[in-house]
Amino acid sequence: MIYIYLILVFIFGLLIGSFLNVVIFRLETEEKIVNDRSKCLHCKHILSWKDLFPVLSYIFLKGRCRYCQKKISFQYPLVELITASFFVLIFSHFFLEAEKYFIENIIFYLFIISVLIIVAVFDLRHYIIPDKVIYPAIIVAIFFDWLFLNSVFIDHLLAAIVSFGFFLMIIILTKGQGMGGGDAKLAFLMGLLLGWPLVILAILLAFILGSIIGVALIFMKKKKAKSMIPFGPFLVLGTVLSFFYGEEIVRWYFEFFL
Repeated sequence: MIYIYLILVFIFGLLIGSFLNVVIFRLETEEKIVNDRSKCLHCKHILSWKDLFPVLSYIFLKGRCRYCQKKISFQYPLVELITASFFVLIFSHFFLEAEKYFIENIIFYLFIISVLIIVAVFDLRHYIIPDKVIYPAIIVAIFFDWLFLNSVFIDHLLAAIVSFGFFLMIIILTKGQGMGGGDAKLAFLMGLLLGWPLVILAILLAFILGSIIGVALIFMKKKKAKSMIPFGPFLVLGTVLSFFYGEEIVRWYFEFFL
């Protein structure tokens, strides 16, 4: 029975991933996210229902628009598959753990992972974290912590404030050259999601992963030493790793180094 659920969740994740792509591209163009039919980004032709199947349409069309034959961004199937995979991971986590507030947890974390995917992809494309996405997520996270995690609400709120303050300090000291305001807002959301000490681990992982990728890009001559690299995707990756595997990572660290 669990496999049927997982298949259904995966399909649902593909559909939501398709919607997230719409959100990402329309945040860029400032078009209406709803009440406006999907169209090709190149020729602006309204897409047929046959063009809107997540992943499958991309494969059948061989990555090109049916109408103008221009290439369709690989972002479409990639975001759809990533979203579906994370949805399955979240459902499996709460289903197997049989945690209290199962439905509430599922809805909240599916929403949050969707927000984090938008943030990571948009920041990767445009070097900015959109307020239209991050502010609603922070408000929802505060209410969720207050209603369902009231025993650790203060802990999560303090983690959010300290994380925000840490990034704000970096922004001030580097005069905005080291980090952006969006990173600080994302750090606040991370604190609300993870609390102590996992938010510290998430930030540490983000810096480690960012440094490794940055050095690799410089070595491959894709970036220069002074080139900007969006930090949002690394904060998102650190958050996801800490949420699902934080305790295992900490345990491994103490067993390996101490």
